[in-house]
Amino acid sequence: MANTIDKVRIILVGDSGVGKTCFTHLIAHNECLNRPGWTVGCNIEVKLHEYKEGTPHQKLYFIELFDIGGSLSHKNSRNVFYTAIHGIILVHDLTNRKSHGNLRDWLYEILSKDGKNTYKSSSMMGGITTESNGFDPEEFIGATQIPILVVGTKLDLVDEKRHPKTVQKAGGIAEQCGAEEIWLNCRDPRSIAAGTTDAVKLARFFDRVIEKKQHSRDCGFFGSSSAFDRRRHQTSPPSFSDSTSNMQTFELKSQYSSRLIPPNTSPTTNVLIDPLNLQ
Repeated sequence: MANTIDKVRIILVGDSGVGKTCFTHLIAHNECLNRPGWTVGCNIEVKLHEYKEGTPHQKLYFIELFDIGGSLSHKNSRNVFYTAIHGIILVHDLTNRKSHGNLRDWLYEILSKDGKNTYKSSSMMGGITTESNGFDPEEFIGATQIPILVVGTKLDLVDEKRHPKTVQKAGGIAEQCGAEEIWLNCRDPRSIAAGTTDAVKLARFFDRVIEKKQHSRDCGFFGSSSAFDRRRHQTSPPSFSDSTSNMQTFELKSQYSSRLIPPNTSPTTNVLIDPLNLQ
């Protein structure tokens, strides 16, 4: 009997060098990426997630993680990745206050989708971001109802006297968006180990994204989803409770990757993607 595995798409955005690729790799593989490269265009990872695990509504989903390159030189072309998305992860560097302030500009870029004048829309004055475009994150959330997670990286590099909760929390983008926030060290695989507070927050965010997809079943964010939203596998429903779970996970992700990633290309490799495959 054919088993249908639905998918949801989440984009990760933030300034170049904040650690998006390391965080994405950590989520997908439960291991650290020791030598990350610069992302050109978009880097795609896929995670298998159990929606509402342990409940009668438990169901397996593909979580597509679109790690968007943060280089200014590509801001006019990356809007192609902002269609048919169901969740947003905003990533900033805890040691770089400016990267946190720029998250508002990233939200504006996603909303406008044209990439024009995005980085001229705000300025830092005494640590407070002021907007010339009048963009309000609260209005953004109210209009789209799209789940957002804010992630602060490089926790290991933060001075103990300047704990990120006191540096970034007050009046931060997470508070303005009503989003949960995670601070972590992407070089420590225990950061999002099963059972930790951050792992629970991440799983809860994934569940919210899936619920968003369910509430708008045939319509993604800023565009409609297609038949590509569903992957049909001629297998029985997978069970991940036995010793073959790792192999089953690998096979499912391999089947998924073959639909989107060109032959002879690793899923963790920067690739040029046909925009038609993103609709």
